[in-house]
Amino acid sequence: MNDTRVDCCSDPSQKLLSVEQGRQRILDAVPVISDHEQLHLRAALNRVLAEQVISAVDVPPFANSAMDGYAIRYQDCRDTAPCTLTVAGESFAGRPFAGQLEVGQCLRIMTGAVVPDSADTVLMQEHVECVGEQIRFDPARVKKGQHVRHAGEDTRAGHPVLEPGKRLGPAELGLLASVGVGEIRVHRKLRVAFFSTGDELTPIGTPLQPGQIYDSNRYALHGLLHNAGVEYHDLGVIPDQRDAVRDAFRQAGAMADLVLTSGGVSVGEADFVTETLEELGEINFWRMAMKPGKPLAFGRLGEAMFFGLPGNPVSAMVTFYQFVLPAIRRMSGEQARDPLLFEARCGNALKKAPGRTEFQRGILQRAADGSWQVSTTGLQGSHVLSSMSLANCFILLAADSSGAAEGENVLVQPFRDF
Repeated sequence: MNDTRVDCCSDPSQKLLSVEQGRQRILDAVPVISDHEQLHLRAALNRVLAEQVISAVDVPPFANSAMDGYAIRYQDCRDTAPCTLTVAGESFAGRPFAGQLEVGQCLRIMTGAVVPDSADTVLMQEHVECVGEQIRFDPARVKKGQHVRHAGEDTRAGHPVLEPGKRLGPAELGLLASVGVGEIRVHRKLRVAFFSTGDELTPIGTPLQPGQIYDSNRYALHGLLHNAGVEYHDLGVIPDQRDAVRDAFRQAGAMADLVLTSGGVSVGEADFVTETLEELGEINFWRMAMKPGKPLAFGRLGEAMFFGLPGNPVSAMVTFYQFVLPAIRRMSGEQARDPLLFEARCGNALKKAPGRTEFQRGILQRAADGSWQVSTTGLQGSHVLSSMSLANCFILLAADSSGAAEGENVLVQPFRDF
């Protein structure tokens, strides 16, 4: 790995890494999964394309009408109104007109139907008056070539349609189908193993004993990993015991491309995650200049990459969005993309101490004047998981910031509903 190794017990006064520095170090270190598979088009939804796709056909394959109306020869439009043409036949989708238009003739045509070579313009039926076998219209309302979709206007035969690294959504499936592709080569799904550590964590359905809490992180991570489109394996809650943590690491490293834990990445006496990773793999322990989520363990466990996330639930989710999700995308072969960031007007004053970039949870919505406005969800502690449920964005406050006044523009990063 390219990063400088930092022991988990190193001087806590070491310089904090910025979010951007940490993210770039991670992206520089993680490999792209090289295994591919051939899938039928429907099965390829949300998968990452592993090959360039070249169109074998023009789309559309022929000139066709964008409207219901009449196909005409533009040269037949006279400057004096009204212009009168004789209807010579019809062209329907899948049933083209077999003849040729002569001078003074037009063709009744439906949306998607072939525009014959002898015609070059389509009139909307709303702009035409029908008189027996003729139509009348105002030539001043006609532009040459209007309402005609030309062959190859969408894609051209021999030209690229999609490039490797594109995640295939509904539009991409439709685009591939439009050029006749029925199977496609994609990167295999990234395999992720995850577990929580902590003697205080209790499975749902078990009565809580004094000092215990229910394990929420595994359920949040389950949702985050599901939305990320990976294959994931939940190994449960691992107690704070060296042997148990070591066994979980070995099991996870043998089955996954990426191992993800929450909790146990501090320097406490019972925190064995970083200790075990140093024993079985390679570790970098970073103190990030961010809030929430300052401690982050990153390294390698055999052939698998490793992330040790903080145990507080909001910290775990914030660090997942900022570091794990970009790494998953890179490892899955997806094209690089920066987080979506833009400014919004602050709906209430925000408090912050200078020193670290803060990811406060916010509610982003349209104001009455149509501008974007963001308001805090309330309490911002790293244990307040309800703030993540209420929020649809992070409010990014720079490290040197002391907060923001009501009405001031702040930077936001949407993470859902956008």
